[in-house]
Amino acid sequence: MSAQADVIELAARQARPAASGAGPAPVRIIVGYGFWIFLLSDIILFSALFATYAVLRGETAGGPSAHELFELRHAGIETLALLLSSYTCGLGVLAMEQRRMSAFNLCCALTFLLGATFLSLEVSEFAGLLARGAGPSRSAFLSAFFSLVGLHGAHVTVGLLWLVFLMAQTARRGPLDFVRRRTLCFSLFWHALDIIWVALLTLVYLMGAR
Repeated sequence: MSAQADVIELAARQARPAASGAGPAPVRIIVGYGFWIFLLSDIILFSALFATYAVLRGETAGGPSAHELFELRHAGIETLALLLSSYTCGLGVLAMEQRRMSAFNLCCALTFLLGATFLSLEVSEFAGLLARGAGPSRSAFLSAFFSLVGLHGAHVTVGLLWLVFLMAQTARRGPLDFVRRRTLCFSLFWHALDIIWVALLTLVYLMGAR
């Protein structure tokens, strides 16, 4: 019995280093996994608002409908600005990976400019609706519209602030590993906003203009 116990103890000692030698997962994988969870939770939030808008878009309470309020030309310019910003954002990530910092800064500046253009157009649309008496309190349809589109605009605002911080951090620290990880996370966030906007454009503007 003592010999068997010695064999078992020896095997346990040999197994312990092997188990601990595996170590934790790389930081890049942990950060990427956590950020994908955040994006999925955000998509769930938007899905709830999309469903709410789909149910309430006909509840105008005698007020103006989507067909009367929305202009496809205005929404088209917004879409073009946001899609181009996603393209320049992708080029910026590639420039960061290749350590071409001048190209990275240029792409970030273009991304910010296009994102700010999109946001200013959205704010001007909201201001125009309010001036016409079509505020969120006018009807359930407008409440759902302002909630859905306004939440997307809030995300764009956060993204622009994040981009400014990222550019400042890159200028100070250079393309270190943690800066590259944050740049990749920002790129995922910005592309997700594009996907949400395309869905929003289809449901709110294209279907509403019919």
